[in-house]
Amino acid sequence: QVQLVESGGGLVQAGGSLRLSCVASRNIFSMHAMGWYRQAPGKQRELVAVITTGGTTTYADSVKGRFTISRDNANNTVYLQMNSLKPEDTAVYYCNAKYYANYWGQGSQVTVSS
Repeated sequence: QVQLVESGGGLVQAGGSLRLSCVASRNIFSMHAMGWYRQAPGKQRELVAVITTGGTTTYADSVKGRFTISRDNANNTVYLQMNSLKPEDTAVYYCNAKYYANYWGQGSQVTVSS
């Protein structure tokens, strides 16, 4: 079992920045991958960014160059730095851990006003 606790969401104006944090209940270095997904109203949940155990990162085309995923193994924390935010980035953001199964955080609301 893996528990994930997220923080850092909120309301920001277009062009602003936010950083999401996700603290895991066990050593994240042992995870196969960790990532961030988001779900906007009326839409399916979609991948935003993922980082593997080896440090390889993958981003959705819509966030490339604006978002950065990183991890702090010593503190079992994964971050999502979001810059140049756009109204279309508004969604609930979920932390995900892959460790023989999928585990999800509780979700953090990110709202970007125009």
